[in-house]
Amino acid sequence: MADSSTNTVPHEVTEALRQALDAAGIAEHDDLVARILATGIGLGMDDTDRLDLKITAAALTEMRSAFSLFAPYRDVPKVTVFGSARTKPDDPLYRQARRAAHTLSEHGWMIVTGAGPGIMQAGAEGAGPDRSIGVSIRLPFEEKPNALLADSGNVVSMKYFFTRKLMLMKESHGFICLPGGFGTMDEMFELLTLQQTGKAEPMPIVLLDEPGGTFWGGLRRFVDQQLVPAGVIDTDDFDRVLVTDSVPTAIEHIMGFWRNYDSLRWVRDRLVLRIRTAPDDTQLAELNDRFARLLTSGKIERSEPLRAERQDDDRLELERLVMHFNPFLVGELYRLIGAINGWVEAPSR
Repeated sequence: MADSSTNTVPHEVTEALRQALDAAGIAEHDDLVARILATGIGLGMDDTDRLDLKITAAALTEMRSAFSLFAPYRDVPKVTVFGSARTKPDDPLYRQARRAAHTLSEHGWMIVTGAGPGIMQAGAEGAGPDRSIGVSIRLPFEEKPNALLADSGNVVSMKYFFTRKLMLMKESHGFICLPGGFGTMDEMFELLTLQQTGKAEPMPIVLLDEPGGTFWGGLRRFVDQQLVPAGVIDTDDFDRVLVTDSVPTAIEHIMGFWRNYDSLRWVRDRLVLRIRTAPDDTQLAELNDRFARLLTSGKIERSEPLRAERQDDDRLELERLVMHFNPFLVGELYRLIGAINGWVEAPSR
């Protein structure tokens, strides 16, 4: 096993890196940039295999390109649409994806897809080139992004699935999965895993079928008849997704998730939920009664921005709920957010 204490980057090399950052005019987040450079030096000192270095270099290059593509739209809400590349334009599923993307775009949202044919093209067509972002994958049989995205320039090409998947999930505020094969299943199950384990912030996930379709119903039966009885997931783990064949229901679910809830932040051992409308005393008491088991101590309380938030000028205009939330139950946040959204009928995000 490699010892992380060996091959430490020498102090004089670290200083040289600092000087290089100064020469490049990098002042903001220079500590993180220095860490990236030092890690690269460390890989060289570790006598790392050339293939591993190529993977590392390509992944960083791809992430830089993708970050640059997404940066101008950082404050625009986005939904990622997953589904089969084999779905034809005359398929009802194609029309469902196109309609959902079009409706979201009319409400100011952008659509993120894998930039390929089938459902991915339907999503891009529905949103239009100015409201679409594509993250394509280079494959022997599917090398180029669909023409709509290629012409718009809102597309980045990836060599690796793991970097592509990062960008398909990283900045979106909701997800719509339509029926598909291994790739779609992989993306959907990763979404569920990230939510279940708390590795990603709670997000609305919709499994959208064609009208009268049974594809996702089959998955639900498998969950209920196999996974739950086997004890490999909790009985309510699948409740955090909406299964529907209705585009309006799917849209309402995604936009409604942001009706009151805005964002969260951990400040040491306290969880801060930023919301638009704070609860009255009765609502707060009901919240504490319903979700008491999720806390390690104390109660859910209204709060002004915490010191760390004020220092970072982090969403200071919003109301706050602060609590000592049990990190082992972070998957339950989805239900807590649902209760918070139930207080108001404010305009959707």
